[in-house]
Amino acid sequence: MADADSYPEISMNPDELYRDETITDQKTGTIRMMTPIKSDGSLDESRDVLYIGQSQMMTPAGAMPLNFEINASSLKEAVEKFGDKTKEAMQETVEKLKELQRQQSSQIVVPGSGMGGPGGKIQL
Repeated sequence: MADADSYPEISMNPDELYRDETITDQKTGTIRMMTPIKSDGSLDESRDVLYIGQSQMMTPAGAMPLNFEINASSLKEAVEKFGDKTKEAMQETVEKLKELQRQQSSQIVVPGSGMGGPGGKIQL
């Protein structure tokens, strides 16, 4: 087991703290409202509240989480933009999955380069 000195130093930045509140309609998704605070817990009005949308889309492999930023100046505006931002995140995810499929299908498998020979691994 490694000793404590071999681990990297881990610390929180006291100038970038947020209070995390979860807002949900219990069916479509969740908005995380990240309110900036100071290290004493008081509101930091010099920074903007962040809104992070969370939902999921069903794929043949199961549910895939979607996380996306919602640029909004209020919770009401974030709720209004949630649907469009979810659709954008779904479109981006589908495009990424299609690109991964294209890359995977274009790989050439050369005999002897990993098809079960000594020390080889199966490649798809």
